[in-house]
Amino acid sequence: MNLFQELRFLLDISRSHRIARRYFVTNGFDGALAMLGLTMGFYITDAVAVSTVLNACMGTAIALMMSGLLSAYISEAAERQKELHELEQAMVTNLAHSAHGKAARLIPLLIALVNGGSPFFIALLIISPLWLNQYGVVLPLGPLETSIAVAFGIIFLLGVFLGKISGTFWLWTGLRTLAIAVITGLLILLLQAG
Repeated sequence: MNLFQELRFLLDISRSHRIARRYFVTNGFDGALAMLGLTMGFYITDAVAVSTVLNACMGTAIALMMSGLLSAYISEAAERQKELHELEQAMVTNLAHSAHGKAARLIPLLIALVNGGSPFFIALLIISPLWLNQYGVVLPLGPLETSIAVAFGIIFLLGVFLGKISGTFWLWTGLRTLAIAVITGLLILLLQAG
């Protein structure tokens, strides 16, 4: 059994697919909205260097990743140990070296990687136009405007993904998450007007 098959087996016996998927969407959405807020905040502020925006966004992305990694690992490890202990009591045996024991050790790591990785990689996608600008790539819009457009696109796609999972109309769920992003953007624009 290769590593991928083993992880899939451990996810199956621990019934953790849904948890990992939920963490991916929840923290991915947080990461996308945080980057949207940052880039729009810089957009309404005149004369901020792209390198400054990039550093602020990278700092936020790293903080989101670390928060996601540690919070998920701590909570999932505690839950898995509790479940393993209850199973051991019910079966009156030590399961530390069984597949259930292995799942109790590895699944919290996997879920932590999903929880911390999703906002980080989504943030990297959103700020990629800022990097491209730093390397002299000419974009059809300005770097901040392009990053904001990418953020809206990713938030829409997260909604589409949710629609596919729930079996509802994908366009409706995509538009619903996009509406949340638009409202967030409008609230930030109100800062400039105020």
